[in-house]
Amino acid sequence: MKVILLSDVKSLGKKGDIVEVTAGFAKNMLFKKKLAVEANNTEMNNLKLQKANAEKVAAENLADAKEMQKVVESWLVETKVKTGEGGKVFGSVSSKEIAAAVKKQYDTEIDKKKLIMEEPLKSLGTFEVKLKLHPEVTATMRVHVTEE
Repeated sequence: MKVILLSDVKSLGKKGDIVEVTAGFAKNMLFKKKLAVEANNTEMNNLKLQKANAEKVAAENLADAKEMQKVVESWLVETKVKTGEGGKVFGSVSSKEIAAAVKKQYDTEIDKKKLIMEEPLKSLGTFEVKLKLHPEVTATMRVHVTEE
């Protein structure tokens, strides 16, 4: 019996997959727990429509990320850090502080977890920090660290 999986099922497949199972397994396990539906014409058509909609949404998200990339790459984010004698920096600038500076300066909220930094910024100057906007799109913004 062919069924369409409604959610991921270990050892069978992922959501949206069409798999062949025995009739007893389908009726007693998959249908009862609402993990699958029978692969008839109506359900196959619904699956096609859902996949087309998902592809459309994914394409829109990618286009939005590419537009945002252009905006982010024009930014120069200003942050301040305490310094001592001779320009020695106390502490560092972390992704959390950069995200807060972006919100304050550009009124745009970014997730600090999407900032790609090997280590916090521990000196004065201008640095390039990558921001992951989409699995396929990464923007590079400039962060200028000055003394307080």
